[in-house]
Amino acid sequence: MTSEPDQRVVIRGVDWAFYEQLADSIPERCHIHVDYDGKDVEIMSPGLVHDNDKRLLGQLVEAIAQVLGVPYKSAGQTTWKRSDVARGLEADESYFFHADKLDAVAAGKARRSLDIAEYPNPDLGIEVDMSPPKIDRPAIYAALKVAEIWRFDGEHQQVFIERLEDDGTYRIVDRSSFLPLYAAEIRRWVVEEDSHDESVWARRLRAWVRAELAPRLPG
Repeated sequence: MTSEPDQRVVIRGVDWAFYEQLADSIPERCHIHVDYDGKDVEIMSPGLVHDNDKRLLGQLVEAIAQVLGVPYKSAGQTTWKRSDVARGLEADESYFFHADKLDAVAAGKARRSLDIAEYPNPDLGIEVDMSPPKIDRPAIYAALKVAEIWRFDGEHQQVFIERLEDDGTYRIVDRSSFLPLYAAEIRRWVVEEDSHDESVWARRLRAWVRAELAPRLPG
């Protein structure tokens, strides 16, 4: 499938109040991402190919976790607005894996809380880039202390797993910290495997997880 570029617009030199007002003005189901790196706002409208790739990546995470019995919780495309670090971001998909965060999310949902401040930041963010971002997205993730990013470069059809280091930067690694698979294997299932029929694709994926990934689990 030929990649199409995401449509991006940047507003330079704005403060947190401007970003928050703009982000809050976007209807919940509007197909627009509004992100803030502390000084600039990027407004991005993803295309069809973008959404196809992010959906496959999300299905990949969830199928692997379900087959292997790895506890997780999807946060979808939640907008993570954090006034304490003056940063905000909407990942293509985001997930919780750590037990303390799963407990915190469950408690927030039990209260039916709609206040994002009552929820922890995710452990894993998924990024699909059909065109280069115009703001410093890794710095936003780092400020939010998101431990791992799966970044799909749609232009070059490559997948990168990036892990947050102690110095606040991300380092490219071969294997995920949360699921026992490698970047090349993520790419295989998003780029190389036939996903024309997603139900068939998902059945093949689950069979592969049982055969190839299950033996990698400890003990």
